[in-house]
Amino acid sequence: MSGAPDRAAAGRRAGAGESASLAAATIRCGDWASLRDAAAAVRTAVFIVEQRIPPELEWDEDDPVSVHCVAFVDGEPAATGRLLPDGRIGRMAVLSARRAQGLGGEILERLVAVAAERGHAQVRLSAQCHAEGFYRCHGFEPDGAVFDDAGIPHLPMRRALAQAEGPGDPKGGGSSG
Repeated sequence: MSGAPDRAAAGRRAGAGESASLAAATIRCGDWASLRDAAAAVRTAVFIVEQRIPPELEWDEDDPVSVHCVAFVDGEPAATGRLLPDGRIGRMAVLSARRAQGLGGEILERLVAVAAERGHAQVRLSAQCHAEGFYRCHGFEPDGAVFDDAGIPHLPMRRALAQAEGPGDPKGGGSSG
């Protein structure tokens, strides 16, 4: 995780509530045991408190088997997401005070890069409908009909991956900051 963020690439990827100015962040990816407290803090604030999703729907059996990425700003967790073993991305969340700073895009692209490194041909996710534009800016396309999850409309989306896609590829992991 060295080097400055690629602000031009960030600007190309920015969209739907996300600007080209990136917060100075450190992104860590790892297992649930090592990132649980940080990821849970962000998910609790966004999903349970802000969106009022019942806690029993937020925590599931996928957490221990997923790769989690957390963005830290000034040492505090600010954004998170996870990659399931089957190549699905989920639980993407950015604290309200840290939105529009590029953190969601950085987390998403890091998870896409991990999926590519693991040999997945595509990644899928269920986007909250209000975030469809954000995911489209990151190469995702709708892949099904809108459905309800925990009282929130979601849209299935997918992104095909090139085998070489990764941190150095223009469609891949992008910069880390």
